[in-house]
Amino acid sequence: MRSGDLPPDDGAWTGLELEVRDRRQPGLCVFGAGRRLLLSQLSRPVLFAVVDAHLDGVDFRRTDAYRSFVPPLRADAARALAGSPERWAHRFARHLADAPDGPLHDGRWLLTPDRRLLRWRDPATPHSAYWESMLVEGHPDGYLDWFDHAGSWEVLPLRPMPDPGDGRVKAYRKQAREGVLPPVLLWWVSGLDCHLVLDGHARLAAAIAESVEPPLLELHRALPGDDLAALTKDAAAFYEDELDRFARLRALHGPTVPDGTALAGPRLARRLEELRTTERPTWSWPLPGGEARWHDLAREAGFPED
Repeated sequence: MRSGDLPPDDGAWTGLELEVRDRRQPGLCVFGAGRRLLLSQLSRPVLFAVVDAHLDGVDFRRTDAYRSFVPPLRADAARALAGSPERWAHRFARHLADAPDGPLHDGRWLLTPDRRLLRWRDPATPHSAYWESMLVEGHPDGYLDWFDHAGSWEVLPLRPMPDPGDGRVKAYRKQAREGVLPPVLLWWVSGLDCHLVLDGHARLAAAIAESVEPPLLELHRALPGDDLAALTKDAAAFYEDELDRFARLRALHGPTVPDGTALAGPRLARRLEELRTTERPTWSWPLPGGEARWHDLAREAGFPED
């Protein structure tokens, strides 16, 4: 896997770009069978889901089989990397690259500070109340409500959230108070239209208990490298055509006509940023055995029949 930083925004770090090769199917894999989805980790069913026929939401059941591929984070590492999402992103990227049971597969990925989830919070709403509202309730069964939460990208833990008094949560609460809490690693899955917690359930619980903003890093698919290069070339050609058009207008009407850079330049910059950073739909693989196999596995996991 190759990695590199995205271009900074006004000097601020914006994210890490990952180029994955020779990994045709991930260990943490989304399988599809009609309206039914299965998230499996090295053949262990982790999450069963059924999309509502009217596309209002998703019924799900977790199996408690999920295991994070990130080793436990030591307190000394948290203090050493405090305040540096960039350094944490490089650390998580190494774990993602090495993990046979992670979500990466061939293509281009981004690991970025997740600001989308943050922008929905009203400044008057305490962090604890906001993040509790963003967490999907229910264990082992629950429902992702696309009608009430359309576009807000809820957060679905892959295992039950620990209590505030849990030993790990207590240790992370101290780090949250000190401002050195490591980021929560999220994965945006388009088929569920939500974020899955890949690592950091206890850290997220600690941030909620302390009512502080949890640091976040989001993983999502991005435009493949070949497509990015081709569309970047198209955007540059359009920019040059616009400048040529303005040059012809200036030749015809005189120097009162602008040269076009003030209009075409920002448009080009926005287009290039969009191409580099916009998330792409999550890949899913056909479930071997189709819906019949999904039902067999769901019955074994105790998922209610629809």
